[in-house]
Amino acid sequence: MKSAPVQNSSSVATVYPDTSGLRSSSRSLFNNAVAVYPQLGEGPHSYSSRSLTIILVTCFFFSSFYGQVNTASKGSSAQPGDTTTKEEIVEMLKNLPHPGFLDSQTKPNKNRRLLIGGLNVVGYGTSIVIFNNQWYKNYPKTSFHTFNDSKEWLQMDKIGHSWAAYNSGRASTAMWKWAGLSDKKATWIGGLSSTAYLTVIEILDAHSAKWGWSWADMGANIFGSGLFISQELGWQEQRIQFKFSFHRKKYSDPMLNARSDELFGSTWAERMLKDYNGQSYWLSANLKSFFPNSNLPAWLNVAVGYGADGMFGGFENKWTDGDPGFPIDRTDIKRFRQWYLAPDIDFTKINTNKKVVKVLLDFLNAFKFPAPSLELSNGQLKVNAIHF
Repeated sequence: MKSAPVQNSSSVATVYPDTSGLRSSSRSLFNNAVAVYPQLGEGPHSYSSRSLTIILVTCFFFSSFYGQVNTASKGSSAQPGDTTTKEEIVEMLKNLPHPGFLDSQTKPNKNRRLLIGGLNVVGYGTSIVIFNNQWYKNYPKTSFHTFNDSKEWLQMDKIGHSWAAYNSGRASTAMWKWAGLSDKKATWIGGLSSTAYLTVIEILDAHSAKWGWSWADMGANIFGSGLFISQELGWQEQRIQFKFSFHRKKYSDPMLNARSDELFGSTWAERMLKDYNGQSYWLSANLKSFFPNSNLPAWLNVAVGYGADGMFGGFENKWTDGDPGFPIDRTDIKRFRQWYLAPDIDFTKINTNKKVVKVLLDFLNAFKFPAPSLELSNGQLKVNAIHF
């Protein structure tokens, strides 16, 4: 079958055109969202997107909670009907900052440790129950079994697992430091808790007929946690940060647009979480950290990115359409990898005294700043004027 012309309306402008049938000038470093398992029944499986959801909710929770408590402590006075418990909670949390800007305590703080421990137990436990009800309850339970998905999605989903483990570990460690644990203890507890949490989800996979335990997933989870822990213990900072970026893909072929809507979702948020064709993942190195005596700006990073394109199925571009199912074969569309080099910004190096701004900057540091990039794909080197 002749390959249909594909229109790429991505957010990356290419200085000179690439005439290959299906390509993308940008990818998203954000998250690995969907894994389709043709052998077990095609359908989206959002492992990293679930982890990503937890990270986003955690960051926004602490940011908004801090704002509410801080406002209460500055602009309100205790009313006669207020209870002592409420006042104590406000006093304890009135300086609650965000992950990455948490003020480490020189002494362990029992109240803070209980708070963070409780939030972890309730948050992780509740999310596991929700995921079990939403993802697994409609599929038969089985004994423990494995599934080899290491070659799926050109490994984009695996990199998403690593990204989720790295950034959730980063957030958790900052919370434990705020609770008064030593840097070393906070790093081990926070860094390993992300992998432990993702392992629980993997165990649920292993007992579902729809999915299975993936050793590739576990390896990716451990890599993400290991990248964070090793830098904290070795450098006491994150000189190499794990980041994500995304742009939404649109095609001139109606069949591909329909397939993308079915597989990845139709809204921008769904596509961001699930469409590997629109994702890029980056390792972003802070130059000043490696060359402290240089005159380089403290915020300047150089990032190496990875993406992939032309994927309309987990392993190959074949699927069934309709009921009972008409076979579709689009193996004429090439699946290929993309490598990037681009400047970036370390938002945590931007000085500001405003805590709300610091909240936002630390949150943004999980994402790649849009900038020009060099792209190597399909044996060609090209320049992207802007890369989201």
